[in-house]
Amino acid sequence: MQKLWRNSGVNYYKMAQSNLKIQQFRANDIVDNGGKQFELGKSWCLDFFQIPVEDINPIINLVFKPLSEKHAHLSDYRIELKLAEVTKREDRKAYSNSETGRSQIKDFFIDKLHLKWPDNSEDYFAIMDTNSTEYNLYYIPQLMYENFISFFKSQDINVTTVAGNHLNITDKNKILQQIFYGAPGTSKSYTINRITRDKEVIRTTFHPDSDYSTFVGAYKPTTDMLPICNELGEPMKIGGTSLHKEQIVYKFVAQSFLQAYINAWKMWLDGTPQYLVIEEINRGNCAQIFGDLFQLLDRNDAGYSDYPITADKDMQKQLNEAFKEIKLPNEKVSEIDSMYNDKSIAGKIFKGELLVLPNNLYIWATMNTSDQSLFPIDSAFKRRWDWTYMPISDAGKGWVIEVDGKHYDWWDFLTKINDKIASTTSSEDKKLGYFFCKADKDKIIKPDRFVGKVLFYLWNDVFKDYEFNNDIFNDEKDSEGQEHKLTFDKFYKSDGHESKVAEEKVELFLKNLDVRIVSAVNKESENTDPDINEVDERGNTDTSRYSINGIGSYGKCRAPFEAIKMFCSENPSLSSSDVVSRWLSLGVKIPNLIETEVQYKERTVDSKDQKLADKSKIHILTDGTTVYVSNQFNPERIQDFVNKVNESDLGIHIEKIRE
Repeated sequence: MQKLWRNSGVNYYKMAQSNLKIQQFRANDIVDNGGKQFELGKSWCLDFFQIPVEDINPIINLVFKPLSEKHAHLSDYRIELKLAEVTKREDRKAYSNSETGRSQIKDFFIDKLHLKWPDNSEDYFAIMDTNSTEYNLYYIPQLMYENFISFFKSQDINVTTVAGNHLNITDKNKILQQIFYGAPGTSKSYTINRITRDKEVIRTTFHPDSDYSTFVGAYKPTTDMLPICNELGEPMKIGGTSLHKEQIVYKFVAQSFLQAYINAWKMWLDGTPQYLVIEEINRGNCAQIFGDLFQLLDRNDAGYSDYPITADKDMQKQLNEAFKEIKLPNEKVSEIDSMYNDKSIAGKIFKGELLVLPNNLYIWATMNTSDQSLFPIDSAFKRRWDWTYMPISDAGKGWVIEVDGKHYDWWDFLTKINDKIASTTSSEDKKLGYFFCKADKDKIIKPDRFVGKVLFYLWNDVFKDYEFNNDIFNDEKDSEGQEHKLTFDKFYKSDGHESKVAEEKVELFLKNLDVRIVSAVNKESENTDPDINEVDERGNTDTSRYSINGIGSYGKCRAPFEAIKMFCSENPSLSSSDVVSRWLSLGVKIPNLIETEVQYKERTVDSKDQKLADKSKIHILTDGTTVYVSNQFNPERIQDFVNKVNESDLGIHIEKIRE
C-alpha cells in the first residue's frame, strides 16, 4: 500500500509504515516571539516524512487528535505545514503563514492549545503516519507520556522519540560549557549566580580591548624588595646586613582563565567544581581572546579536553609551581592516561607541559542578543558550546511605571513595545526582558529611571535606524494643527540649570502604545497573613505563627505558601516542573503538596465540586508559570514541613515565632 501526499502539483509516494514520531517541545516551538522558529530536524525530514532533498517547498497536512476532553473542541483541526527548502544541516524551518508571522503549527500550539515556555517544557508533540494523505498530530502532557507510548507500542506501531533542546535546572548544573543568551533583562547573569551560589567562581567580562593576555595571563610590571648591587653586580652591605630597596620587576600574572584552570585541577581529586563565568562573551573578539585555548573546548564524554595543547614556557613555570604539592594516586594517573592512549599525559599536565581542561571546570557565559553584532561568533566556536535560551516572560512582580500619579502596567508595556520592536526591526535582538529596568522596593519604576534607561535605549539603540512613522511616536499637534513626532529631547525640560523629566510626554508615549493603567500598585503587605488566626478540623483556634527567612507572621496553613512563593521569587527562571520537583524531593508527607497546573487539572478534572477543590490550592506565578500549593496542614504536618525545609539547601528557613 502506498501513501500519497502532494506539493505544488507534484505527487510523492512512500510506503505506509505505521510510524509514530514523538518530540519534546523546544523553547522556540512554544515561545511567542513572532518568529517562524518551528523546525523539523533531519530525522523528521529524511526518515519520517521522507521528503526528497530537491523538494524546495513541501506541504504536509496535519490533523489534530485530542487526548483529553479539554481539547475536544479542536478535534480534527487541520494544519497545513509549509516547510522551507532543506538547509545545510538537512533540517527545515516552517514557513510563516499567519498574521502573527509565526508558523501555522506554532500558532496552533500557542493560540489554540495555549502552550508556553517554560510551563510546557516537559511536554511532547507527536505525529503519526495514517496511511493516507494526512498525518495525525498529538499533544502529550508529560504526565501522559509513558501511557501514550505504551499504548501505541502495543498496537505494533514503530515509535521513535526525539529529545527537546530545553534544559531544566538539573541539566544546567551538569553542562560544562554553555552560553545563556536572550534579550537584555531576561535574568541571564542572575540565573548563573543562583546556580553557582556557594560555589567556587571566577568571573570576568569581555570587552573590545580584551585579548589573550587579559584572559590567560602575561608578564606585568610590579614592585618587589630587591638587594642593592654595586657596579659588579654584588649585593651591597652595611656590616653583615644586605641593603634592599623597592624596585620594579616583571612577573607573570595569571588572569581569570589560568586562575580557574589551576584551581580546578587543585580541586579535581575531591570533585569540587570550579566555575569560570564570562559575562558579555560576544563583546570581545573570542578568536583573539581564546587563541590556541580554542582547541581545549572540545570535551570528551568524560568531560576532559579531547586535544591537549602545549603550554608556553612562561605558563609552564606558573603551572609547575602551582601543582608541585599535588600527589596523584596511581589509579588517578591511570584514569587520565587511559583517555589518551596511555601517553603519560597526567604527568605532563601536572608539570605544566600540557593543558587539558578537567571535568570539574565549568565555563559559562552570557550573551545579550541585542549586542550580537559587536563581534560575531563563528560557527566553529559556537559548536563547542551548549546554548540556553532565556525567554522573555512575565516574572509576576507586579511592577508599574509611575507617571503623573498614574500607574502603567510594566509587563503590558513590555508586551506591546516588544511587538513594535519585532515588527519594525524584523528581529528579536532588541527586545526588552522583564528585568531590563528594575523597580524600587515599592514595585514602582520612576519616570526619570524609565526615560534614562528604557526610552534612551529605544531611541538610541532600537529605532534610530528606522523612521519614526509609527503612531506610537506621535506628539501632540501644535496650535496650527500641525502633527509632530516625539524626539528624545522632548522627554526633558529645563528647570533652571538642570533638566527635569517631562512626564506629560512620557504619559503621551505610553498612551500611544495603549499601555494598560492599573488602579494602584499592589502594596498588599507580604509580611502579614490576612487570616489572623486559623481554625483546625476540630474547631480549635490555632494562634501559632511562622516567619520565612525572618520575614512575616503567618499561620500554619499560609506559611508553606509563603515559603514556596519566596523560593519562586528568588529563582525566577525555574519552570513549574523544576519548582515542583525541588519541593517534592523534600519528602514531606502531604497529599498533593505542590503540583504543576497540568498535574492539578488532571487530578481535579472529575471533581464534583471544583470550587471546593480550588479552595485547597493557591496560585504562584514564577517566570510566567503556575504551581498549586496545598493549604491542608495540621500541627504534625506543618512541623514535618518546617523540619525538612530547614534541613534542605533551598535557601528557605522557617521559624515558629508564636505558639
